[in-house]
Amino acid sequence: QVQLVESGGGLVQAGGSLRLSCAASGRTFNMYAMGWFRQAPGKEREFVAAISWSGRNTYYTDSVKGRSTISRDNAKNTAYLQMSSLKPEDTAVYYCATDRIRYRTTWEYGSDREYDYWGQGTQVTVSS
Repeated sequence: QVQLVESGGGLVQAGGSLRLSCAASGRTFNMYAMGWFRQAPGKEREFVAAISWSGRNTYYTDSVKGRSTISRDNAKNTAYLQMSSLKPEDTAVYYCATDRIRYRTTWEYGSDREYDYWGQGTQVTVSS
């Protein structure tokens, strides 16, 4: 059974930083790309960042580019999202997800249909 568990969310002031973690189990982690998505109240879930199975390719939505870094430690079966210069509009529940196909380096990383397992989410609240 595949399980993804996010952690690291919390309340932070604007301009602050957080590092989100996503611990994976039940699947050979290093075979699959990973993605981070977020959902703010009253809004649809949106793509934030993605990383290929090897870690060599990373992708970001424009609103977090330059402020966030996605990474992975395949030895620890964990993906990370380091976010800095946080803004109130970053407030959302953040979800990690695993690609539905192994070993992809190019895929529609921004589409949640490309991911088959999701974590329960971690709340990030940025105060102004």
